[in-house]
Amino acid sequence: MSDTLNSYTVFNELGFKPYLEELHAEIQQLYLENDRPWVIGYSGGKDSTAVVQLIWQALAKLPEEQRRKEVHIITTDTLVENPVVADWVAGSLRLMATAAGLARIPFRTHSLKPNVQDSFWVNLIGRGYPKPGAKFRWCTERLKIRPSNNFILNVVSKYGEAILALGTRKAESQARARNMARHEKHRIRTHLSPNFHINNCLVYTPIEDWSNDDVWLFLTRTDNPWGLGNTDLLELYKDATEDRECPLVVNLEATTPSCGASRFGCWVCTLVVRDKSLEAMVANDLEKRWLQPLIDFRAQLCVKDDKKMREFRRMRGNVQLFNGDPIHGPYTQSQREVFLRELLRTENRIQTQAPARYRGVSLISMEELREIRRIWLTEKHEIEDRLPVIFKEAKGRVYPEEPGYYHCFGQEEMALLEDVCDGDRMSYEMLRELLDIEWAYRTKLRRAGLHERMEEAIRKAYYEDAEDAISFTKHISDMQSSTGTDV
Repeated sequence: MSDTLNSYTVFNELGFKPYLEELHAEIQQLYLENDRPWVIGYSGGKDSTAVVQLIWQALAKLPEEQRRKEVHIITTDTLVENPVVADWVAGSLRLMATAAGLARIPFRTHSLKPNVQDSFWVNLIGRGYPKPGAKFRWCTERLKIRPSNNFILNVVSKYGEAILALGTRKAESQARARNMARHEKHRIRTHLSPNFHINNCLVYTPIEDWSNDDVWLFLTRTDNPWGLGNTDLLELYKDATEDRECPLVVNLEATTPSCGASRFGCWVCTLVVRDKSLEAMVANDLEKRWLQPLIDFRAQLCVKDDKKMREFRRMRGNVQLFNGDPIHGPYTQSQREVFLRELLRTENRIQTQAPARYRGVSLISMEELREIRRIWLTEKHEIEDRLPVIFKEAKGRVYPEEPGYYHCFGQEEMALLEDVCDGDRMSYEMLRELLDIEWAYRTKLRRAGLHERMEEAIRKAYYEDAEDAISFTKHISDMQSSTGTDV
């Protein structure tokens, strides 16, 4: 194919092949000049694929004896990825590892996951965190940043410093362009900037000036070295684009829309109104209609006004007001149970309807279920132990029993306690917590802290109801305002 390009791309000035040769030379020089190990962030998308492919091509041109420094390819599985994309990434890593070994390219692949305590379902269903939003975006740090940063920190700790190669581009968004411009002020050389979050780590961004069209031009004009067809990646993007409108701009007007506006991410993401890529997959491909239950479940999370689903008290049990109204806290016990039941049923539907290769898709792991059960029993004092019951109802089989959760109060005893409270939910929750606290201290020789924990349990629930709690909090606030002192 000719190097002549009519529409504007970064390849115009030198031509396609000369531009790549110059960029390969830059990568080789950076790779050879010291012993810093490299880490490449890989998501399976077009940008990170382009970066991995560029670096692979550059190293392949070096004599084998010079390819002595390891390059770590890391991807972060949030455990709530779009199943189709997650399968694509996992398959890519397997092919990459095999091909790198055969070609003697020093690539090492790593699939990272968040700690179970940080997982999406443990925080939303276990602790009751409200769905992530602009004012409480608790997910990104836990699910993506921590796993990758911990890996990079370990590399830096072992070798003293490292280079992190990323597929970030200025054309992705105005915010990304502004952020990259700030980093350029401290730039060491072309495409290389300090990492302000991790000491002794430099960030290398070789395609920062590329457009979507440049990325696709590169991917479709060069062979994928680990044997995964980039045309298949293009098809994946087409499926995730409304009406599959995904033209490539090579010899056309620059105003033609290009492929790449679709972004793959967590299927549960509530930071956007709609998951357009997931919806487009279902609409564009009959074989992907099995993903529809994910869209249906996500709609349950995206309720605009979820106050009825949440406690009027904060996580620690205190009532906090803003303009006279309570700032609602975590999801209620009943709502968390609804989410869990529907999630398990959604998993059933996915596993039943999906093609054979996706039948093993799991939306929530047994490790996460165990952690949720632990939180419900030991932190929230929900000693009815409802998780095994919900699991059996939704999955149609007995929950795999775990040792260490024996309690003297079974479901019959808790039902009796609820009857005694005669519909007074706050009294029931207080008595339940007091019973659990006493049970936890039953074998201790020293019972220090018992009275304090009981007082705290009583203080959280001594109101008649939510209205009484809010009224009392307003009264205290008014007294503090009038006297200028704490009450």
